[in-house]
Amino acid sequence: MSSNLKVLQVIPKLGYGGAETGCYDVAHYLPENNCDSFIVTSGGELLKFIDKKKVKVIRLPVHSKNPLLIIINFIALVGIILFKNISIVHARSRAPAWACLLATKVTGRRFVTTFHGTYNFKNSFKKFYNSVMVRSHLIIAGSNFIFSHIKENYSKHLSAKKKLMVIFRGINVDYFDPSTKIESEEKKLLKKWEIEKDKKIILLPGRLTGWKGQEVFIEAVNLVNIELGYEAFYAVILGSDQGRELYKKKLIRLTEQYRLINQVKFIDHCKDMALAYKVSDIVVSASIEPEAFGRVAVEAQSMEKPIIASNIGGSNETVVDEKTGFLFETNNPKSLSQKILKTLSMDEVSLKSIGKEGRKNIIQKFNVEKMCFSTYSEYKRILN
Repeated sequence: MSSNLKVLQVIPKLGYGGAETGCYDVAHYLPENNCDSFIVTSGGELLKFIDKKKVKVIRLPVHSKNPLLIIINFIALVGIILFKNISIVHARSRAPAWACLLATKVTGRRFVTTFHGTYNFKNSFKKFYNSVMVRSHLIIAGSNFIFSHIKENYSKHLSAKKKLMVIFRGINVDYFDPSTKIESEEKKLLKKWEIEKDKKIILLPGRLTGWKGQEVFIEAVNLVNIELGYEAFYAVILGSDQGRELYKKKLIRLTEQYRLINQVKFIDHCKDMALAYKVSDIVVSASIEPEAFGRVAVEAQSMEKPIIASNIGGSNETVVDEKTGFLFETNNPKSLSQKILKTLSMDEVSLKSIGKEGRKNIIQKFNVEKMCFSTYSEYKRILN
């Protein structure tokens, strides 16, 4: 494996988030195009799936925001860049991006960043810290929403010498394919979740944190029950509290308050998310803050499931309202409940049509091959 193009991606940890899976996908795409691929990371669950013959992994504490460790990482990165003759350094998070910025200035290599979120700022220091993501030669925004956010908040750091562009995040449409799942797997998962498939299942995936909208969802479930007069479905809230035990207790108390204990199921983790979507009938993304991209909406469509999503952020770009899913007014349980009622009342032919249109939408615009090819093409451009 030899090429003039040698790419080093730097990411704090390789978990299962959008930034991490994007890094993983690009890292494995590059060797297929005769490029050398390297990842610097501190660790993560996704590491065990990396093909070590294709991708070289180097462990450094790049997850740390400690200024001393950032300087140590900078020095280590200079050594790696020179020793491995790296052409491009691609940072996917702010703390490691500072080390990468310094290392690329010292070595004269091309610097790429992907702006994965809105990176909230409450003061000028935090905004300065965030600005490292627009101090590169190529700035990649994961959606038009993020592109607009950068232009609005970081315009003074942009110039004619820098390129700001949108490359939509992609998902593996072969993995998120309903035809790959078999009935026995579905039954096994439902048994694990302690759910009898005598009712429809509405799934809300996402880590347990206030901005993901679990409270809005529970409020909406209660409103649907009031409207119908009975419990027409199971509601599955799938995601880890990641140490936010008080927030989970708050959600449980809310289900007790509305007498939804038997209807709402809390599931901490699911190794096979495609299977989780497959056993569900409707998927909800209820975020009350803008998603930079919104993987749930994209994955659900790829699995041919109707998605109901907040009308903010990336969902406005990935969901075709009334065609591949439905958008509701963010942070409005009443609006969400109305969309749930509408979807529940639809016949199977209409639901299948939404599912087919959803998968077609994702294959055309948001598949991982397109994302990787676009990123690879831009790598080649900035070298020239």
